[in-house]
Amino acid sequence: MDFKAETVCKMQDYIRINTAEQITLSALASAVGYSPWYCYRLFLQYTGHSPSDYIRKLKLSSSALKLRDERIKVTDAAFDAGYFTPESYTRAFYKEFGLNPKEYALNPVMIPLFHPFNVEFKEKEQKTMKTTVNIFITVTEKPARKVIIKRGIRATNYFDYCGEVGCDIWGKLLSIKSVSPEPVSMWLPKKLIKPDTSEYVQGTEVEADYKGEIPEGFDIIDLPAAKYLMFQGEPFEDENYCEAIDALWEAEKKYDPKILGYIWDDKNPRIQLEPRGERGYIEFLPVQSV
Repeated sequence: MDFKAETVCKMQDYIRINTAEQITLSALASAVGYSPWYCYRLFLQYTGHSPSDYIRKLKLSSSALKLRDERIKVTDAAFDAGYFTPESYTRAFYKEFGLNPKEYALNPVMIPLFHPFNVEFKEKEQKTMKTTVNIFITVTEKPARKVIIKRGIRATNYFDYCGEVGCDIWGKLLSIKSVSPEPVSMWLPKKLIKPDTSEYVQGTEVEADYKGEIPEGFDIIDLPAAKYLMFQGEPFEDENYCEAIDALWEAEKKYDPKILGYIWDDKNPRIQLEPRGERGYIEFLPVQSV
């Protein structure tokens, strides 16, 4: 990674660690040892956002999740997000999400939460993993559930999907209250693929009896209870995430589930979690008993 990208990564880390504080451009510059003007220009170049805009979006998104999950007062959400009055917070929330925070607290609909990626991802081609990666395999079960999904056009992988749907879809999915810790990416089985839509989709798992709103442009599918083999790689440096995925895919190709008394199940989706270095890359492959 070149020093410019590394500097921006350090600024992102500083913001993440100090999100609850009032972060000034001067403080951000001091944290990385460059001038405020230079830091501003680098941050904008690599993230597409000014530092203040980036911090504002993070704080508003964090406050939205608190309104949804913790049922806090709008006044408390405003102060937690660094606003001096509920009125200024309400104006900022409306400008960001298209509805006021009180409305959202009473009826949490899909909104475009801010979910930035580390700049390190842009430097992924410059490093390679130099050690053998261990893959851990665990049998797990998922209950019957529905999944609110956004279909693409022809995508069979994340990068094509982003080109068709847009990379901001993940932030919207995060705003839907899920039965799982996070949204998922899926390769759908043939029976769940609609004509002229993609095999690869992203979505949020919800209760099997979900009766809530389906956002415009989204679809909902039913998935039965099923067994999965969870493949999990070792933790990795974020810039090496492509190599971590390739290593796990190679392990999947070579693995025979009959060792555990299963065969692959082509009637349920293969599931991908967000590649995060601290936990290793994770996929769920559906299986059924022999």
